[in-house]
Amino acid sequence: MRTESRRLHLPDIVGKGYGTFWNFKGRYRAVKGSRASKKSKTMALNSIVRTMEHPQANMLCVRKTFRTLKDSCFTELKWAIHRLGVEEWWETKESPLEMTYKPTGQKILFRGLDDPLKVTSITVEVGVLCWLWIEEAYEISSEADFDTLDESIRGEMPPGLFKQITLTFNPWNEHHWIKHRFFDAAPDPDILALTTNYMCNEWLDGADKKVFETMKMNNPRRYRVAGLGEWGIVDGLVYENFEERLFSVDEVRKTPGIKSAFGLDFGYTNDPTAFWCGLIDTANKTLWVFDEIYKRGMSNEDIAREVINAGYSKERIRADSAEPKSIDRLYALGLSHIRKARKGKDSVNNGIDYIQDYKIFVHPKCVNFLTEISNYTWDTDPKTGKKINRPIDDFNHLMDAMRYALEDFVTGPQFSFE
Repeated sequence: MRTESRRLHLPDIVGKGYGTFWNFKGRYRAVKGSRASKKSKTMALNSIVRTMEHPQANMLCVRKTFRTLKDSCFTELKWAIHRLGVEEWWETKESPLEMTYKPTGQKILFRGLDDPLKVTSITVEVGVLCWLWIEEAYEISSEADFDTLDESIRGEMPPGLFKQITLTFNPWNEHHWIKHRFFDAAPDPDILALTTNYMCNEWLDGADKKVFETMKMNNPRRYRVAGLGEWGIVDGLVYENFEERLFSVDEVRKTPGIKSAFGLDFGYTNDPTAFWCGLIDTANKTLWVFDEIYKRGMSNEDIAREVINAGYSKERIRADSAEPKSIDRLYALGLSHIRKARKGKDSVNNGIDYIQDYKIFVHPKCVNFLTEISNYTWDTDPKTGKKINRPIDDFNHLMDAMRYALEDFVTGPQFSFE
């Protein structure tokens, strides 16, 4: 296929702050950064340009769960194709999820770690699979899972090509394996460990920057991570009794006396709407978290559609009572068993006290729940620096949804509705 030659001035398209990242050809690029730091967008642009420059190269994009790829890597790469003005040379498909560079047949493929067989058995028709992008790499809690991905990039390379694995993520927890593996490692020519933040994004306007300045004043802990890209320091977890575990929902449902529970916390622009799905075994004090919906910018129609498509329209859902009009609208849209939560005096702490008595097993696909519960801590008195009996107002959307879902099980004198 013949193509026209087109010259692009990449600094005008990509911006500044990522020159070292763009040109590095060692095996590992680990990039932690704040929100709006351009890390994912720069990676997407870099991937499209490189693929077009190297006619034997193919790339694999991975996240912990496959269902999150379409709205993240796939969307970012489509944006990059448009930004570069090369739409006519690319074919993008959603079924199966893949991209093809039409002049050569090179592929950008997408896989989730929730189907490990599909990750380890990838073959390409043209050239070699040499590049791997792990987006939201923080979600991969097991270093062994990363090792499996690392081993999938193997084999002899054609002249001029190189193998490379890129990890992009928000650094919520300083105890994550990525820190000691890449950021604390001895100097190594095969490792680029980079920290970026929103201040290198020249395309942010005044309103965008104000969000971070407000965060800096009102929530310094979040600002350190989501603003400056520093490692999050996690101390004083509210829930310490949780474990990520692969389990069969159908098998757990066979447990005598087990019941299902569903909770909904509303969000929109800055906060996500969070829908929590769990099973509770009161006899054995066990919770099984098996599904979630976690998205920003969702209208009531969007929420109803997502819940119905997920198969939960007939379930009893407890929703945040602060939005009665939204609850009424969701009821009209088909969630016929949605009810408002009965928030009351001390309901947050009483709900926490109740849940703390349970062992919580979390299905690996519930990546947002795992992130929240790993960062949901007790707040600190700014004057004394000591922990107080109140959770932080952060990482709490699915935590709140879980409390709403379980309120019917929080019984006895420990719970007040007054």
